This record gives sequence, C-alpha cells and structure tokens, in this order.
Amino acid sequence: MALILNIETATKNCSVSLANEGKTIALKELNDGAYSHAEKLHEFIEGVVKEAGVGFSDLKAVAVSKGPGSYTGLRIGVSAVKGLCFALNIPMISIHTLKSLSHAISITDGYIIPLLDARRMEVYSSVFNENYEFVRNVQAEIITEASFSEFLSEKKCYFLGDGAEKCKELIKSEHAVFLDDKFPSANEMSALSYIKYKKSDIEDVAYFEPFYLKDFVAIKPKK
Repeated sequence: MALILNIETATKNCSVSLANEGKTIALKELNDGAYSHAEKLHEFIEGVVKEAGVGFSDLKAVAVSKGPGSYTGLRIGVSAVKGLCFALNIPMISIHTLKSLSHAISITDGYIIPLLDARRMEVYSSVFNENYEFVRNVQAEIITEASFSEFLSEKKCYFLGDGAEKCKELIKSEHAVFLDDKFPSANEMSALSYIKYKKSDIEDVAYFEPFYLKDFVAIKPKK
C-alpha cells in the first residue's frame, strides 16, 4: 500500500486528496470564488485521512502543486507540505500545476491548453498534446486575438482553467473548444504523484521553492 497525500492550493480551489497507488480514495475541495486555503487546508487534510480510515504514520509521501499560480496560495500549500514531511520524515513530491490541470480532460487528437488567471488579460499557460506531453512550456502572456494561432491552425485546441474565459472573448476559431468548470484539483494529482514516487523523483524539503513564474507584486487595498 502506497498512500500519498496530495495538496493543491495554486488557485482559488483548495483541494486535498488521499490516494493509494495512484487512485484517489478520499477527496475534499472547495472552490467558492475566494482564497479559503488558510481556513480550510488543514481541516481538509485531517478529513481525508480520517475518511480513509488511516493514520498520518501510514503516509508514504506528500505531494504539492508547485505552480504557477497564486503566490499566497502556493506559499500556504508548500509550507503545509514541508511541515508534514519534516514531522513524518517522508518524501516531498512536486507536481506542475498546469500538467495536473491538463489531466482534467482526455482527448484522442488535438491540443490541451490549460490556462490560469494571472490578473487583467494575462494568463499562465502551456500546451500539451493528447498524450499530456509538453508541446510548449509554461509562459505568462497577454491574451490577444492572435494567441495560440499556430496551434489553432493545425488542430482542435481545448482551453480549460479559470483563464479560459479571457480567451473565449477574443479567440474566434472553429478549432477552439472552451471547457467550463475545470480547475486544478488534487484528484488529478493522485496518479501523477504516484508515478514520481515510484521513480523516487522527490524534492529537497529544506530548499524547495514554488514555481512562481512572476515576482510577487503587492497591491494596496482600496480605501
């Protein structure tokens, strides 16, 4: 039995799964439009462990969504995972957020384009083929009418994630398919973290940092 705890906090979805050999056996998540990670994360962690009827000492590893995504959300998730790995003396695994999101759908041909909102008309994006292989690595980019035209000219492109709405307004192509209500989830992390666990593809707990892609910019609250 290889029990792995998976934690996803890169976006507004606070998501935790417990998986056995790559299959989710317990899942708790909340995507209410607000960042509720600080309030809900530890509650969800305790909840999935209890629901599965196991103890924290039974865990073989803990996986975290490493970004890109929300600076604060990523910090909360990584801090929680580091604490668990130190306390339990078990490996830490990181999962690329856009890679995980791409696994929310299955296609036989075309491109999967996961998009995360990065404020204004900017998104974090990447492009995958039907085998979930990187066709284009992650970028932070401003969405225009010409975005992803090189891929849209070839095959169907499936846009998903909370940044897809920005594309829908500008990109007009018969090859563009926009999928609603798809977001990074610890459920899709289950299989990916088990693959890494079997390869001993783990992180240095002391020195690991999330993949922010952009520097943190503080915004003054409105008076």
